[in-house]
Amino acid sequence: MRVLITGASGFIGRHVLKCLQNSNIDVVLAGRNRPVGYLGDFIKADLLGTTDFNNLSFKANATHLIHLAWYAEHGSYWSSSLNLRWVESTIKLAEAFCEAGGQHIVAAGTCAEYDWNYGYCIEEKTPLIPNTLYGASKDATRRLLMSLCSTDKVTCSWGRIFMPYGPGEDSRRLIPALNNVFSFNQPPFAVGSSSFRDLLHVEDVAAAFVKLLTSGAHGEFNICSGIPTQISEVIKLLANARNQDPGIVLDHSVSRIGEPLMLVGENKKLTSLGWAEKHKLEDLCNYLR
Repeated sequence: MRVLITGASGFIGRHVLKCLQNSNIDVVLAGRNRPVGYLGDFIKADLLGTTDFNNLSFKANATHLIHLAWYAEHGSYWSSSLNLRWVESTIKLAEAFCEAGGQHIVAAGTCAEYDWNYGYCIEEKTPLIPNTLYGASKDATRRLLMSLCSTDKVTCSWGRIFMPYGPGEDSRRLIPALNNVFSFNQPPFAVGSSSFRDLLHVEDVAAAFVKLLTSGAHGEFNICSGIPTQISEVIKLLANARNQDPGIVLDHSVSRIGEPLMLVGENKKLTSLGWAEKHKLEDLCNYLR
């Protein structure tokens, strides 16, 4: 097995790379910049700029593909037109990979593909009615990718990520931002503290992608804890870790229009492959210290 990885410099990608290396799996990376500290095979490529994906696939000489690269600028990716360019780029990459004899594709999806009005998301049951350009673009990519792989008789795993947290995440995301509040590095801000979300440590997310890879699984899989966690509990954990009063954030609690009260995934399909969550919610403070 030789795995071509895109997006290995990203929040999730760097942990996927580490997980693959720890498993002694042969990897080759493609991207604009070589990840810091990575000395292995690397192909410099702008996936939104290249027109020769066949040459990229030839150079990679990979049997498997983990495609994680996508536009992910915090707060901007929901409505950016770059989502449309990533749909095209992803399909061109997958097409070239299949034509080069690739055997299996693992790609990153999102819980934003689901109709959030349902709250609890199950792969074969919950309707796919995204309400953002990001979610719609991911869903369109999945449909095209699955059709392409079916035609070329290549297996494909589509991993829908819920709410990852952990080392390397953007400081503007919820958990790092709350930690900054309780560290007096930024003022309190409004939070939907009564909402329930599905939190999963990024190392468990990475392990899930590697499990999809090594199992050769085909289809859509929720990458999530399956546990509804109320945001108020996260606030209290972070406040207690800093010996601060959670009220300085809880007092700013709001209900945001368009955001669901609950967004949680079922993970039975993923656990049936032998994957299991290792990090617990109580551990979330550890990486912030």
